[in-house]
Amino acid sequence: MISLRQRIVWASLLGSAALASSGAFAQAPAAALSAAAPTAAVAQADNAAAPKAQHKRMDPAQRMERMKEHRAKRLAALKEKLKLTSAQEGAWSTFTSATQPPAGPRPHMDRAEFAKLTTPERLERMQARQAERSAMFAKRAEATKTFYAALTPEQQKAFDAETAHFGHRGHRGHDGAKHGAPAAPAKS
Repeated sequence: MISLRQRIVWASLLGSAALASSGAFAQAPAAALSAAAPTAAVAQADNAAAPKAQHKRMDPAQRMERMKEHRAKRLAALKEKLKLTSAQEGAWSTFTSATQPPAGPRPHMDRAEFAKLTTPERLERMQARQAERSAMFAKRAEATKTFYAALTPEQQKAFDAETAHFGHRGHRGHDGAKHGAPAAPAKS
């Protein structure tokens, strides 16, 4: 199997050869181009692959800490935009504690162990996990509804706008749009 780096090197070499043989460039620039292109292409491939490699190597404890920090920043920004009154602080505290992700690592079954189970046993395990997730979702939904009811209509609009994309997963830009999709128009 040919790696991405090898593909880029070969493509740049073939492109350089095609340009050099077309006669569109003089001999000296073509030689300089063909020598520099593979090096630049390889460096670009290394830079593109580096963030993915670092993400996979991240320690689970570090990852959980990073997620906690991100959640805290997001909640602080939301609280600032809502401009909560002192009377709403209790509802905010209840909301944030009820929507807190479970502490510690999630229970994980080894794939080999899971493969040893019979199909009905696997289905029972999956159904039990689904029930746990449903219960956690119901708790979060009820806490959110209770907090939402404590907000003024203006705060509810701000809450709606800020939390519209919280539940979605995937790669998103700063404006909440998926990569490749057009960004939402700026509101004036």
